[in-house]
Amino acid sequence: MPANLSPEYKAAEAAFRAAREPRERLHWLREMLRVIPKHKGTDHLQADIKHRIKELAEELEGPRKGGTRGAPSLVVRPEGAAQIALLGPPNSGKSALHARLTGSGAHVGPYPYTTQHPEPGMLPFEDIHFQLVDLPPVSPEHPLPWLAAALQSADACLLVVDLAEAGCVEQVQALRAILLERRISLVADWPEGAPQPPAGDDPFALRLPALLLANKADRIPGLAGELQTFLDLAGLALPALVVSAETGQGLGELGPWLFGRLGVVRVYTKAPGKPPEHRHPYTLRRGQTVEDVARLVHQDIATALKYARVWGRSGFAGQQVGREHPVEDGDVVELHV
Repeated sequence: MPANLSPEYKAAEAAFRAAREPRERLHWLREMLRVIPKHKGTDHLQADIKHRIKELAEELEGPRKGGTRGAPSLVVRPEGAAQIALLGPPNSGKSALHARLTGSGAHVGPYPYTTQHPEPGMLPFEDIHFQLVDLPPVSPEHPLPWLAAALQSADACLLVVDLAEAGCVEQVQALRAILLERRISLVADWPEGAPQPPAGDDPFALRLPALLLANKADRIPGLAGELQTFLDLAGLALPALVVSAETGQGLGELGPWLFGRLGVVRVYTKAPGKPPEHRHPYTLRRGQTVEDVARLVHQDIATALKYARVWGRSGFAGQQVGREHPVEDGDVVELHV
């Protein structure tokens, strides 16, 4: 039986797909359930929505009473310019990379499954930060029933692989199969601007832009030459960097790569008659507007916004613009309400 979904449901689903904050996603899930047409053709979708509401609500409420009290959260609130998940098979060196890039002090061990819960940290780049979330290794021997929920707020992922591991091709193929079971695809297309909700009939399918990090370059002479062979054997068409958590090789390229591929735009604000605030920029994506800047400052300012003045690449010095004016990296914006 066709679902015949209503315009109200489609609007709520679109808002859910665009939402990044866990509480915002929960709000729109509940709205999807409230407005979905109730008939046999939507029974499966209703059950899926209810299951996801239950999972996300329980996670946001915090650890249950009893033995799990104090357990780390499995849903990480996005912070910084973007949230990037670290994925990989066991012993690929994810946690060592995370510790080196973020200074998180995460526990690193020469044995598999050292990481048991999502571990957030911040990767600095110039005057902004990217949030890197180290996730437990993904393998058939270590199921993570909450993996899809943890990845819903991610903008992209870093797929960490140790090419010195004899079974690295099989490990990555198994990892991709596990992700596909959870309706998650790793894709080579990075947004280079404001992310667009994925198209399709499945509201819970996730297409995650991915960059492969060929780790432990210090241990494998000629690793760069072996990389293409690995990609061909694994059936991967992802962009890739050769890195080493031990020596730092290639890690300096990561911040600029993420900044460019994600289309990050830094905007600095100023009050009338005062100098701009250059220490803490607001971060947006290419294509976003003055209204988006105002919303980041405060929702009330976005609602009451009359116009703005802009200094920078998107306009001449002090140019008066409307809320729909697209901003560019380095712009200074003065909001008038």
